[in-house]
Amino acid sequence: MTVALFTHPACLGHDNGPGHPERPDRLRAVLRALESEVFSTLAREEAPEATLEQLARAHPERYVEAILSIAVPEGERVMLDPDTGMSAGSRAAALRSAGAAVAAVDAVMQGWARAAFCATRPPGHHAEAARPMGFCLFGNAAIAAHHARAVWGVARVAVLDFDVHHGNGSQAILENDPAFFYASSHEMPLYPGTGHPSERGCDNNVLNVALEPFSGGPEFRAAWGDTILPAVRDWNPGLIIVSAGFDAHARDPLASLQVQTPDFSWLTHALVELADEVCEGRIVSLLEGGYDLAALADSAAAHVRALMRV
Repeated sequence: MTVALFTHPACLGHDNGPGHPERPDRLRAVLRALESEVFSTLAREEAPEATLEQLARAHPERYVEAILSIAVPEGERVMLDPDTGMSAGSRAAALRSAGAAVAAVDAVMQGWARAAFCATRPPGHHAEAARPMGFCLFGNAAIAAHHARAVWGVARVAVLDFDVHHGNGSQAILENDPAFFYASSHEMPLYPGTGHPSERGCDNNVLNVALEPFSGGPEFRAAWGDTILPAVRDWNPGLIIVSAGFDAHARDPLASLQVQTPDFSWLTHALVELADEVCEGRIVSLLEGGYDLAALADSAAAHVRALMRV
């Protein structure tokens, strides 16, 4: 069955300014890596814009409207916090990034795609319900999870996050609803300072595994293989959404974990096997972090190959 790739040129128009690590070249590197022959069978889909209704399931409507109303002249930027900015193209990029996540859920729930990968930016897992943060404007994974329940009636949705930074926004939006399960491996101590293992959600529906600085593949694989994946299996979701950040890679400049590309491949294969076991193979993956372009491209390509089962 088909694996879908959702992206849109508008996602290149979000510009955080010179020297910012979350830059358009990140997406260009990923898309170039996905042009090789092995990816020729991907169903390449144009990401739609998310609607106000879709965004407002995860964010207060007043917050959504405030973000969308920010008008930035061409060539200028508005900084929403020290790390998170908007340019003239940011509104369109954010709508397409969230819209890709929604469309990917539709694709796997409709059954025409077995799995889907969203190659979009800005990322989303740091955006809280009413606060942009950490390069993120809207909580794409949380929006996708809410869409799965509201439109497709999925009673239990798991959001699994292997970005090196804890997805504080995804957790904050989802943790008080027992229909959602959020699990993360991440370096600690590190930005944003959340994700302590003691954070358990409203119904033991949050699971955080903190990795010490300079932990590598063995520790990463143990976090998932020994702790997170068994917990997800027990929780038995009807859909798995992955926040696929590749900044745990040893070459990434923003953290110090020593994960390698084969570790991301191993985890993705394990996630695919788990999805086959618990939710008829339904898995949606969203690009989050990753700031060394070569490591990002290699890791994202390995991730998509594993989604394709090749």
